[in-house]
Amino acid sequence: MTEMPIGWIETTLGEIAETSLGKMLDRGKGSGKNPRPYLRNINVQWGRIDQSDILFMDIPPDQEERFRLRDGDLLVCEGGEVGRCAVWRGADDYMAFQKALHRIRPLGGIEPLYLRYLLENLSRRKVLDLWATGSTIKHLPQEQLRQLPIQLPPLAEQRRVVAALEDHLSRSNAATSSVSAAGLRLQRLKKRLLIDSVPLRSGAGWRLSTVAEVGSVDLGRQRHPDWHNGPNMRPYLRVANVFEDRIDSTDVMEMNFPPSVFEKFRLREGDILLNEGQSPELLGRPAMYRGVPADVAFTNSLLRFRAAEGIDPEWALLVFRRHMHAGRFSREVRITTNIAHLSAGRFKAIEFPVPPLTEQRAIVSRTKEVLSGLDRLSDAVRQVERRADSLRVSFLAAAFSGRLVPQDPGDEPASELLARIHAERATAAPKQKARTTRTRKELAAPPTRVTGDNYHQEALPL
Repeated sequence: MTEMPIGWIETTLGEIAETSLGKMLDRGKGSGKNPRPYLRNINVQWGRIDQSDILFMDIPPDQEERFRLRDGDLLVCEGGEVGRCAVWRGADDYMAFQKALHRIRPLGGIEPLYLRYLLENLSRRKVLDLWATGSTIKHLPQEQLRQLPIQLPPLAEQRRVVAALEDHLSRSNAATSSVSAAGLRLQRLKKRLLIDSVPLRSGAGWRLSTVAEVGSVDLGRQRHPDWHNGPNMRPYLRVANVFEDRIDSTDVMEMNFPPSVFEKFRLREGDILLNEGQSPELLGRPAMYRGVPADVAFTNSLLRFRAAEGIDPEWALLVFRRHMHAGRFSREVRITTNIAHLSAGRFKAIEFPVPPLTEQRAIVSRTKEVLSGLDRLSDAVRQVERRADSLRVSFLAAAFSGRLVPQDPGDEPASELLARIHAERATAAPKQKARTTRTRKELAAPPTRVTGDNYHQEALPL
């Protein structure tokens, strides 16, 4: 086990804070006679509480205090991204919280921001996953939250840690925000370039045609359970493989294609694949098949466009990218089960500008050159963002291993702080029958379903 810094102590969250879940929402009662504002999981983001969309629910007067938030309360998401948290800094106005949130009320003057950053550190290092339940949607039950092991420094050091983190991270956040803003500007510039590179006009050697007039359009083969196995298994592409100007072949599935059927749906180099079903803003997302993977077909979640003579496939790809970013495909949308669809018939009727072949190739060449420069800048932005994220992880790791700020031998040890909390609790509430006979050391162990070395050796390396 890693040795703790001087003055620190190992405890559990339940020993140093009061925890409770919010009020169960009764949708049948609407706002009721006593409508009160409340926070949901969606309102609590890392380090901030979004109050732009506050709902109301009925909270009887005798329950108001039970669910009232006080300044300094730490709100923690119970489900979804478990552990996501922020400190409530409210005025005297009333605010409650729903059952999807834990309220942590630190005792003994413990710094709530210390616990907020501690939970982020544990979340980023996947430690909270050890305490969560559920396979598809994670949940962090209150009992598990209370058992969460905490390495607690002296109160004065908690404040020094928070001050140092706020200083380092605020500067890092400011730099990251500037870089992210630059990334958004690059995305908008790329969108504008794609739209402006393909004017929808006729005359001066151009003609405005339709998709059906400049190539063939086919829908892929429908999938069927009977074709999951057979003597003629062949790979096929689906929506999950087709991104804008990129085909991802890392997860290509297979089904049985009789030879004659396979030839009908077999892709040729230069074919353009477009998403037939997607969210509206990504409907018609196009990519060119360039021979990888080889000998592959496609399903009916995709449309295939094969250019006719006089149409450069690269020009067709540029036209379709232009239409997607301009929202042209979304104007043809049909919604079924929350998925937008672009039928082959509607796709065929969409306008398609046709300049002379030499001009098609010249426009494609110029646009590719500019896009290449924008992509290099975007890659640089993403690299800076990744480095900033790694730096944040390093700051958090240093803070909660005692390496971010120095220890002061004159600080009151955390053991005395914990003893004072125990004494205050003993005098503040009547004795209640213990819910468990497990020792603090036993409570500090992760759930029994987790195997391997002990928690601090495996999950909390320094």
